Amino acid sequence: MTTNLRKGIANLAGHNKRSETMDGYFENEFAIFWISESILFFEYKPDVVIDLVAAQRIVADRIQMQKEKAYPVLCDIRGIADSDKAARDYLAQHGSVLAKAVSILVHQSVSILMISFYLKISKPQVPTRIFTDKSDALEFLKAFI
Repeated sequence: MTTNLRKGIANLAGHNKRSETMDGYFENEFAIFWISESILFFEYKPDVVIDLVAAQRIVADRIQMQKEKAYPVLCDIRGIADSDKAARDYLAQHGSVLAKAVSILVHQSVSILMISFYLKISKPQVPTRIFTDKSDALEFLKAFI
């Protein structure tokens, strides 16, 4: 990813309504992010709807919180109620910036099928797997710490 794109994404973060409560923890209107044991945990809030603007804010806030350091990422998408194609495309392209690997945590088999199909088409730039069990998702990420 180019430096200019990172700067552009980081500049978006300055326009967000957000609350930072401590180092290694960040919250905006869509998700909470925290770092524990060298893994970045990313959890969408319940019933959020993700459009392109939301996707851009989410990525910008995550990158800003990471302070240019790459982490394995556990992304819990169980709170997402809906997302539009532009948001999914943006996240597929830019959502893995500064990620060493990604575990996507889902709660149902329908989600697994849809996300598996989408990942096959979008071809993530980092190792990415889908899980329904948090322990399995964390185990996968440990190889990337």
